[in-house]
Amino acid sequence: MKKLSFLIQYLINPKTVGAILPSSSFLGDRMIEKIDFKAAKYIVEYGPGTGVFTDKLIKKREPKTVIVLVENNKEFYSLLREKYKEEDHVFIKYGSAENIERYLKEYGIPYVDYVISGLPFASLPKNVSNEILLNTTRILKKDGRFITFQYTKIKKAFFNQFFTKIDVKREYRNFPPAYIFSCTTLTKHTEEFYNVKNTNCG
Repeated sequence: MKKLSFLIQYLINPKTVGAILPSSSFLGDRMIEKIDFKAAKYIVEYGPGTGVFTDKLIKKREPKTVIVLVENNKEFYSLLREKYKEEDHVFIKYGSAENIERYLKEYGIPYVDYVISGLPFASLPKNVSNEILLNTTRILKKDGRFITFQYTKIKKAFFNQFFTKIDVKREYRNFPPAYIFSCTTLTKHTEEFYNVKNTNCG
């Protein structure tokens, strides 16, 4: 059912869904392998779709770790709301990752440890991608990490405009095979944005 739903949404919204099938469990394992679940207090996921990565995040997180899901596809949003309605500390927002700063303020979240992204940056408008990544650097704590996957390495140079260090791995057991980009930055904007001293940001 998930695969059929995903295919239908791809046919309707190919530029925003970006794939004809949900990500594999193998890719999910690669996407979360850099996360220190013992230390993470706040995790954000952009474009969770049917929740392949979300399932793994929820399974491995500490009980009080907050997870914020941002999904702009109404069908997937409804699916996620139903799927995780019994989960504590999981917030699901229908909207665009461009507005992540506003969403975090609504939930009283001062910073983010990890941002996991399933967004298809190769097909998103450049101005939208710019806004999403700029705002991502603002919400991440010092040494925070942005983790995304793409089907080519064509966007690596673009990611380098926002992040100072990018590790790239490939997962061949996904269809199609995918590159995982694990990104960190030395730049810190979070304190300026919230106008408060965030001791977690160093």
